[in-house]
Amino acid sequence: MPQNIIETKHVSKRYVMGHEVVDALKDITITIAKGEYVAFMGPSGSGKSTLMNIVGALDSPTTGQYILNGNDVSNMTENDLAEVRNKEIGFVFQTFNLLPRNTALDNVALPLIYAGYSKSERNERAMQVLKDVGLENRALHRPNELSGGQRQRVAIARALVNHPSIILADEPTGNLDTKTSYDIMALFDDLSQKGNTIIMVTHEEDIARYARRIVRLRDGLVESDTPNEPRKPLVELNAILAAKGEATI
Repeated sequence: MPQNIIETKHVSKRYVMGHEVVDALKDITITIAKGEYVAFMGPSGSGKSTLMNIVGALDSPTTGQYILNGNDVSNMTENDLAEVRNKEIGFVFQTFNLLPRNTALDNVALPLIYAGYSKSERNERAMQVLKDVGLENRALHRPNELSGGQRQRVAIARALVNHPSIILADEPTGNLDTKTSYDIMALFDDLSQKGNTIIMVTHEEDIARYARRIVRLRDGLVESDTPNEPRKPLVELNAILAAKGEATI
């Protein structure tokens, strides 16, 4: 049996804003095994972003228990949560969140500074993951010298550099054109094939369909949790390129 990386047990999240009480999550119980590729889906206000924040140790549940890689993180202090985020979770955001004055190499190496690695070790590991995402020849370029797809690959390399337990991707293709989106989804597909645990948060049906399991949320509840026969991004991208008379990959 695969080991569970993530377990939420009767997790709820309540926000009190003045006289208004918002139950963003209501009794969420899910498990995600090591190596799974899961999409959290749902419309605005469904609770998917709140669940992402709890899974990413960016927030704590109001009630219930969250266990990440065998550790109960439900009631950790902010300092402990920060350590969990740095060691256990690789984040990929829609807006890339790269430091504009830093090179791609320095952006990727950033999490290793907090982990206490020497500069030579940081650069070696950062260069390796840039190579893994096909960007070793852009290592000394700054974000404004890179395309949107290249910037997202830098962000993915940064997420991978600490060998995290999970990769958490929040709308990873939201700022990308169709062809570049296929490129990025092909990269996630490759990472999944190599055994990485990936959780992708999206409101886009066609992007969620690349995952192997889709958890749909609505009104703070799990509406459905089903396996999925994933789309093949490279097959689809090659069909688009062939239709345009361009070279396929």
